[in-house]
Amino acid sequence: MSDVLSMGAFALAASITPGPVNVVALGAGAQYGLRAGMRHVTGATVGFTLLLLMTGFGLHEFLAHWPMFTKAIQWTGVLFLLYMAYKLAADDGRLGTQRMTKGPSWTSGAAMQWLNPKAWVAALAGMGAYAANGDGRVVAQFAVIYFLICYGSIACWVYAGSRLQRHLREPKQVRFFNRIMALLLTASAIYLIRA
Repeated sequence: MSDVLSMGAFALAASITPGPVNVVALGAGAQYGLRAGMRHVTGATVGFTLLLLMTGFGLHEFLAHWPMFTKAIQWTGVLFLLYMAYKLAADDGRLGTQRMTKGPSWTSGAAMQWLNPKAWVAALAGMGAYAANGDGRVVAQFAVIYFLICYGSIACWVYAGSRLQRHLREPKQVRFFNRIMALLLTASAIYLIRA
């Protein structure tokens, strides 16, 4: 298998599988629609690509020397996921017009990647596997491949959520959906604690 195909397979496996960013993408698509949800996709993809580039150009060495920062990042991310799960579970499900047009921002999508332990694991493992020597050409190649696949993968989740939108017309339905999303985020956080 060529390096490009191997990098692409790694990026797809890490990007398309369920995780906190994808759960939020599903919820954004369901509550705000495809167009508004794409801001989350763009932010999450750009945020992850920056994390990947920084990891490839030396952040992984810093974290290897200071493992307490890795644990701090992990626990901050877990607490952030639990906070988001709480906010979803506590949401009343009202469908006001202001709420429906607001939607997620690209900056929140980017920040979420930096607080997402799954993203850190993917960046560290990916760069460790493909560019451990810090070769700038390989780091850049992996980042471009990952950007394209990550964008498409998260967009699939937003699209799937947008297809659910027609089923979420009543506050009761929205509350139920939000609580399922809260449970999925909580499960993600618990999984990341145990990993």
